[in-house]
Amino acid sequence: MSWPPGGVNAPHLAGGADAMKDCIADFERYLHLERNLSPHTLAAYRRDLEGFSHFLAESAGGREPTLETLRQVDVRVLRAYLAWLSKSCRRSTLARKVAALRTFFRFLTREGRVEVNPAEILAAPRQEKYLPRTLSVDEACNLMERTCGEDLLALRDRALLETLYSCGLRVSELTGLNVAGVDLAQRLVRVLGKGRKERLVPVGRKACAALSRYLEARGRPAPDAPLFLNHRGGRLTPRSVERNLKKQLVQAGISRDATPHSLRHSFATHLLVEGGADLRAIQEMLGHASLSTTQKYTRVSVDHLLAVYDQAHPRSRKK
Repeated sequence: MSWPPGGVNAPHLAGGADAMKDCIADFERYLHLERNLSPHTLAAYRRDLEGFSHFLAESAGGREPTLETLRQVDVRVLRAYLAWLSKSCRRSTLARKVAALRTFFRFLTREGRVEVNPAEILAAPRQEKYLPRTLSVDEACNLMERTCGEDLLALRDRALLETLYSCGLRVSELTGLNVAGVDLAQRLVRVLGKGRKERLVPVGRKACAALSRYLEARGRPAPDAPLFLNHRGGRLTPRSVERNLKKQLVQAGISRDATPHSLRHSFATHLLVEGGADLRAIQEMLGHASLSTTQKYTRVSVDHLLAVYDQAHPRSRKK
């Protein structure tokens, strides 16, 4: 590994009083207390910056980076780091790491620890354009109807899948729900999303019915109890939800590989394509901060329209 490029010697590491790990810890504290970011986001920032710290250490013969090291980082160093990462990372991952570095150096600049933010002029790689992975309407309905049974876990699984698909929740939002977060009378769920922002999302009638049966079987639990429990009586985890979904897909005879996030994509796509819902309303229900994030579903809508056109138009049908 060569850093910086061009054969220039690595910065001298002994001049700083603070280790880089201390700067990362202060930065994480700032994100938690002032930016109010979620634990998941904090962990992602920490991993990205620890990876950069490892790169600096490897480039300097294993010596731990210090504040003086960070003061000598320039855009050439960052480009060398991205070139090193590009061998094993997707462009979306590289873009996230660039964002982490920008925010980190912006914090250090604000605190007066470094003079300039070298990541500010660093160009992020162009994002790959991809279509969200979704289930068809028939597959989604088949998955819901296939989940049956009257024992507690079967009722939980039906309620869980119905809620995921009905509300378009992130799996972490679903597993973080307490009983009090669901108002079955008003058919609303109060969700704590990214950045600890609360939003209200409508719940479909079938999801409400499935939730009501599940909660009734649990003996009307306390409002502060977790909404979904594992077989030991503890809060269900996102990983358990994903494993359970894969089992349900096999039992429903659906060969398509899907994750809980696929149900969130399916929720948005089906609202837009099948129901003609307004994009702003979908943005609000998904909890997207920017409409541009929601607009990826319009591509799915366009592809759907083209497929319908090719199938129906007499001058477009394949012979």
